[in-house]
Amino acid sequence: MKIAALVSGGVDSSVALRLLKDQGFDVTAFYLKIWLADELSFLGECPWEDDLSHARAVCQQAEVALEVVPFQREYWERVVGYTIEEAKAGRTPNPDMLCNARIKFGAFYDYIGKNFNKVATGHYALTEECNGLTCLKTSPDLIKDQTYFLSQLSQEQVSKAVFPIGQFKKEEVRKLAQKYNLPNAGRKDSQGICFLGKIPFDQFLEYHLGIKSGKLIDYETGKVLGEHNGFWYFTVGQRRGLGLSGGPWYVAAKNPEANEVFISHLEHTELSTRKSFEVGNLNWISGKSPATNTLRVKVRHGAGIYEAEIQVIKDGRLSVALNDHDRGIASGQFAVFYDDNICLGGGVIL
Repeated sequence: MKIAALVSGGVDSSVALRLLKDQGFDVTAFYLKIWLADELSFLGECPWEDDLSHARAVCQQAEVALEVVPFQREYWERVVGYTIEEAKAGRTPNPDMLCNARIKFGAFYDYIGKNFNKVATGHYALTEECNGLTCLKTSPDLIKDQTYFLSQLSQEQVSKAVFPIGQFKKEEVRKLAQKYNLPNAGRKDSQGICFLGKIPFDQFLEYHLGIKSGKLIDYETGKVLGEHNGFWYFTVGQRRGLGLSGGPWYVAAKNPEANEVFISHLEHTELSTRKSFEVGNLNWISGKSPATNTLRVKVRHGAGIYEAEIQVIKDGRLSVALNDHDRGIASGQFAVFYDDNICLGGGVIL
């Protein structure tokens, strides 16, 4: 079996590569280059160059060929444009969702064509054959589990995916990196947006949307308490980065038209804390909506999950009722649905 292994220069994808090699597969490594150097010149050094150097060192040690694939145009068209437009509209985009569906398992699938049987990545997830289809299942490491970010994949994409580290917990992957004596064994996990581990999302927004002064307003009294640099830097429920004394302060709401951000001492307001919402632009991995109306749902990446009742309403949208309130459910985020440990798919919170 010929496997195309996507490597990022990080520990997870590097261990995945070595596991495939140990298992005797015919492996070729690929690094996806998605940013033009001048676009990130404001950082002083392009982060992908450091990532690529680590990826090359790992592949050289493993004696696996590495190909660098330029995907700048595809990334702009399929991910960056969406992210900018969502932020400008006052919503909270999640580019990692589209990175996977449209780039790693989209444009890259098209690029390799029929030359490879499978595509492997360093995601914490599992696949399993069930009832003639390929199911996407959660990793044993519920904190690192990345099925949330993979929920926009189609059945065809999931059927071609391989997740070599999906059965392990993070600490086990770190031990494997030490066992293999990987050149990047001590490298820290990236915390930035997809493919751009060193770039905080706020810097990405500043580069593309700039700074525009607006009012910080007390949600309860209507009093202007200060200024902010643009509503697109804030999401409902946010606590950090408000720069005001007398806190804690929470973002209760935004008014994109007036560039206003409403804040409150209350962690829970009727706008920032909800237990029901609607979901649109749904993607079901199996190609069919679930047979049951009682599911589990995540509204963000992480171990947190709710029991929920779903109901189909007009235009194929879903009405979702959680078993508890959640602070920070924002328009533009993704809700991802589960039946036990099987990820069924998800859609955009309206």
